[in-house]
Amino acid sequence: MSIARTVLREQVKDVLLERILRGELEPGERLVETRLARELGTSQAPVREALRDLELLRLVESEPFRGARVRAVDDSQLLPVFPVRAALEELAAIEAARNAYRDPGALDRELESMREAAAAADWRTQIDHDLAFHRTMVQMAGNEPLLQSWLVLGIEVSTAFATYQTFWDQTELAEFHVPIVEAIRAGDSRRAGAEARKHVRRTERVVRQRTRDARRRSPAS
Repeated sequence: MSIARTVLREQVKDVLLERILRGELEPGERLVETRLARELGTSQAPVREALRDLELLRLVESEPFRGARVRAVDDSQLLPVFPVRAALEELAAIEAARNAYRDPGALDRELESMREAAAAADWRTQIDHDLAFHRTMVQMAGNEPLLQSWLVLGIEVSTAFATYQTFWDQTELAEFHVPIVEAIRAGDSRRAGAEARKHVRRTERVVRQRTRDARRRSPAS
């Protein structure tokens, strides 16, 4: 494979990854190679290769004769992800606090964008910036294996964001991130890690409660 083709494949993968994480490509949506190639102005080969990469990240699933589609998840699949995500984001926040000098304003910008979206009652934009906040924090850790591990959880993370954001007041939801930002800016790695873990666990509690409620509503078998 040539260098140019490898670069193109990575570019296509990054575009599709961003669309999936932002919810522009929805769970269950078919990913037609010819259509995507036309939209992105490329041949089908790099699109096909990018879809294979995204399948390894568990963002895409494919079936013989049916093609690829964005992977869909439900509450039962989300629950096992939270302890893993909590551990990854705790480590990311610890490392980000040690590396805050790289770009201490990156998280502030995402937080401010969340606040602006909350003031405008714009859930879609707030979800985008909430996800960007967490991704930025993980990137600030400067640990590529950690980032790749976090991205493997991508579809579960984005599903949790899109599904459970509405359980909170929008302004309150934005402010949940303030303790993380303050700890990272202060270079307090221990507090940053604890706040990041607490943040993820808060959403986990909502999912677990929702699952219990659903079971109680289900008729006895």
